Amino acid sequence: MLRSPGPTQRSSAYSKMSYSLRVSDSRSVLREVMVSTGTSQSELSRLSGVRQPSISQFLSERTGLSDEQLDRLLSCMGYRLEVLRRPVVPELTRSEWRSWRLHRRLSTHLTPSSLVQWRPTIERNLERLRGTVRGQPHLRNLDRWEPLLDHGDLPGLHRILTGLDRDSIEMREVSPFGGLLADEERLEVLRTAG
Repeated sequence: MLRSPGPTQRSSAYSKMSYSLRVSDSRSVLREVMVSTGTSQSELSRLSGVRQPSISQFLSERTGLSDEQLDRLLSCMGYRLEVLRRPVVPELTRSEWRSWRLHRRLSTHLTPSSLVQWRPTIERNLERLRGTVRGQPHLRNLDRWEPLLDHGDLPGLHRILTGLDRDSIEMREVSPFGGLLADEERLEVLRTAG
């Protein structure tokens, strides 16, 4: 015999639903992913190019966080944001994950002074890529690297180096950032990538 739920069962279901809605706010999602990945505010700042005090303000609800901003921060930790406001691990090939991990590590070193120091290597890499790369979207993406580098657009570079959207993945396929990590650091990243 089937029975309809009583008042306490309805109340319990409502409490669970209300809890789920509260847990999915931007602040909680960001905090949950930071804890699960062991990412500190300062590390997330280095990866994303977003200042640490801004991250602190997001986490303490002193400043709002748009879905785009949240997705950007989550991508630095290997997650994407779905409309349901839950972090998800995107489906990438092994090669795409390796590239993301290597570029993510580079992002932790990216500063205005490191960009100046890296510039000769980056320019040689761009020249080499222009001589070997064929077809779209690769040629178009090579053209898109130049203004980012010429203008020293650190937030834009961090976004491409750590992004998990298809555009960032395709930009990294023709990345001029090769050869910038020390061999030991590169091997460490690849070992952890599996």
